[in-house]
Amino acid sequence: MSFFHIVIVAAVVAALGAVAWFVMPKGKNQTLLRTAVLLTLTCCYLMWAITYLAQLHPLIKPRRSDLRAEY
Repeated sequence: MSFFHIVIVAAVVAALGAVAWFVMPKGKNQTLLRTAVLLTLTCCYLMWAITYLAQLHPLIKPRRSDLRAEY
C-alpha cells in the first residue's frame, strides 16, 4: 500500500497544480503567483513523502525498554 499512497497523493498534488495553473488571474504577477503555488505544492509533497517513507522504513530499529538485558 505504501507505493500506491505515494502515487495517489502525487496525482492529487499534480491535479491541484494543474488547476492552480489555469485558475490564476491574468496580470503582471501571474508568473510569480504560478511559481509560488507550484513550488509550495512541490515542497509540501516532498516533505510529506520523505516523512511518510522514513516512518515506513526506519533506518534504526526501535528498542524496547521493558526487556531484560542479556548477559
